Amino acid sequence: MRVLAVDASLRNCGVAILDLNNGKPRALYFGTIHNASSLRSSSCLVAIRDQVAQLIREHQPDSCALESVIYVQSYKTAILLGAARGAAILAAAENGLPVFEYPPRRIKQATVGRGAAGKNQVAFMVRALLGLTETPGSDAADALAIGLTHLRAQEMARRGIPGETQI
Repeated sequence: MRVLAVDASLRNCGVAILDLNNGKPRALYFGTIHNASSLRSSSCLVAIRDQVAQLIREHQPDSCALESVIYVQSYKTAILLGAARGAAILAAAENGLPVFEYPPRRIKQATVGRGAAGKNQVAFMVRALLGLTETPGSDAADALAIGLTHLRAQEMARRGIPGETQI
């Protein structure tokens, strides 16, 4: 089982490809889609869609996982996050991938053991759980945590315990 995980953001979109081999998760790729502040929002969305589609072509994942919509205090931020999320979902859907979403607290709980964990804790645990030689940046670490959550949810679903939400 192979998953594309996306931590959607307009300027720094975390992405990761993970697979599960004999019950052990492994990171095949992780990084951040950086969009310059000088780039228009519409151009950022195209870049996210194109780069996510490229990852799908290169790594052939079985599914896509994202963080569900989070509460933000600014409506403008919510709209931009939603648009970035939509660009990633579009790329996955165009390539025939089922798309799943997980609440932020569940991702932190599954990765760190507590739903209110900080970004540094998530990055540290992702490094430990995947046996990485370097601690990933926060956006890539969040994408890796989303991927780990999805792999675990899929394993539980195979055992008859539902937990994922497909969109």
